[in-house]
Amino acid sequence: MNTALIAPLLKYFPNLTASQQAHFEALSDLYKEWNDKINVISRKDIDHLYLHHVLHSLGIAKVVTFRPGSLILDVGTGGGFPGIPLAILYPDCRFKLIDSIGKKVRVAAAVAEAIGLTNVDIEHLNVKEEKGKYHFVVSRAVMRADELVRLVRKNVSRTQSGASLPNGLICLKGGDLTAETQQLPQSVEFELKSYFTEPFFETKKVLHVSL
Repeated sequence: MNTALIAPLLKYFPNLTASQQAHFEALSDLYKEWNDKINVISRKDIDHLYLHHVLHSLGIAKVVTFRPGSLILDVGTGGGFPGIPLAILYPDCRFKLIDSIGKKVRVAAAVAEAIGLTNVDIEHLNVKEEKGKYHFVVSRAVMRADELVRLVRKNVSRTQSGASLPNGLICLKGGDLTAETQQLPQSVEFELKSYFTEPFFETKKVLHVSL
């Protein structure tokens, strides 16, 4: 196992099992291979996969701990972020990854299948069409938070999961969120620079909105 490859993850998640480490390690070759066919990660960014995409996705796990059995919907997953890294980290939770762009969904599905993830469902679907109920909706910079709240409120279960945060929306965002959150009094911002020391995370945030 090439642990040097996933060193950025082990720095902050030292208790990964051997299986989880193998899953994370496999992502490098898979995303590089698929990115040559279907551009889901910018060419210049693919060499920073673990820092800019995988660890960024796992920033969510620094602000909330999902309980076993939790149901999580990833809206606008693209090539599988943040859903696939979170599904690896939380094998006892169930994830559904959706995106309105079919070719991106194809990549996410192929990667999940290749590493043998059994706790994910992936579907080519617009969030407006998603009818299911989930404890949490996660997303990475898909749209303004207030707009996304309007779309996903219907999908958040009233039955609390028992996680460290109330049911709701958890977004990976960046910069000043004042304009997006002024109509969301139930929102809380977490700065990822409090958890990760790399300069990339200086302006990155996790936004939680109770729904």
